[in-house]
Amino acid sequence: MRILIVGGGGREHALAWALRRERPEAVIYCAPGNPGTASLADNLPIPVSDIDRLVSAAAERAVDLVVVGPEGPLAAGIVDRLGEAGVDAFGPTAAAARLEASKAFSKEMMTRAGVPTARHRTFQRSAEARAYIRTHAEPLVVKASGLAAGKGAIVCATRAEAEDAVHAMLDEASFGAAGATVVVESFLEGEELSVLAVTDGAALELLPVSQDHKRLHEGDRGPNTGGMGAYSPVSIATPALLDRVRETVLAPTLHAMAREGAPYRGVLYAGLMVDGAGAPSVVEFNCRLGDPEAQVVLPLVTGGLVEAFHRVARGEAPSPIGVSRAASVTTVLAAEGYPAAPVKGDAITIPGDLPENVTVFHAGTRRDEAGRLTVAGGRVLNVTAVASSFAEAQRRSRLGADAVSFRGKHYRRDIGWREAARLQTA
Repeated sequence: MRILIVGGGGREHALAWALRRERPEAVIYCAPGNPGTASLADNLPIPVSDIDRLVSAAAERAVDLVVVGPEGPLAAGIVDRLGEAGVDAFGPTAAAARLEASKAFSKEMMTRAGVPTARHRTFQRSAEARAYIRTHAEPLVVKASGLAAGKGAIVCATRAEAEDAVHAMLDEASFGAAGATVVVESFLEGEELSVLAVTDGAALELLPVSQDHKRLHEGDRGPNTGGMGAYSPVSIATPALLDRVRETVLAPTLHAMAREGAPYRGVLYAGLMVDGAGAPSVVEFNCRLGDPEAQVVLPLVTGGLVEAFHRVARGEAPSPIGVSRAASVTTVLAAEGYPAAPVKGDAITIPGDLPENVTVFHAGTRRDEAGRLTVAGGRVLNVTAVASSFAEAQRRSRLGADAVSFRGKHYRRDIGWREAARLQTA
């Protein structure tokens, strides 16, 4: 089998690792890939924005399955283009990817479908948005409607902060075209969950539920980031809660997208907030595997991933996906200055004697002209540990994070702190 993975971050390294583990005989390409994927796949120097070359590469190499990692090429229609070229691709069409590419569209769809989410309004004019904010309870959230690399949501403790966020997006174009439309919404209280469903638009196969840690500093302080770590499974994600998520979130969303004439195929990522009464509300939808959720979830998959992806790419219901009963914890190692202005170019050392069942996934790395591994992005490496218990997975992930070295390394040592607190009180 020939597989092309589109992307070059930590999610794509985790995908290459998981697909190689499941299909050791497969020919795997990764475009553009990174130093981590280079040991698992043939890296192709094609940027994810070059849809023409990606489609040509898949056709020329007689690829059986393309797995698209990032949201950008999905929103740009790579799955549509691959379909026109006769290549099976796992991921939503451009029309279906609007669930992530346009928060305004997503919110409107949820309202029509009766999917629980925060009260909200959408604006393109700064004065109107600020007038609405002045009547809104604190805290509140301001979101760039378009794709902003996971950094377009600003949690504002006060109305003044929200007005500043709107001014930055609409008047100063701080997020470019992504912030030309903003969504202002109520702040949801509760605990976050990331629910990933592999779907053909009707049938669903759930991957292990995880919890991401968005804030930069321990104790969930500091600015929002693309994610500083994650863990899985999450004990509050009971079978009863997941049934409720299926019935009130996933199924109505898939039905609504079908009615829109944009049936959804691929991974549907529901970022949820679960309140004190156990009721889930949607914070956001993503149209792909999360990052770092993929790095924490995929090591728990025991089999069936390739077949499920390929069936969905062919328009068929996903086949069963095997899942381990182990626990997994991922710690993100970030560069100095992340997220505002990450410092790049420093050398990285990854020891060869990492703790048992610890895998380091590359995210923002490159090799310089001398072959040295160096920092090339804000989130540099993801240290994932799998163990029979959460506490042991957490310990091993911390040890692995400690062992890796590069100047200015920053990471959180409290990934999974809510789960740890629950275990202490159990």
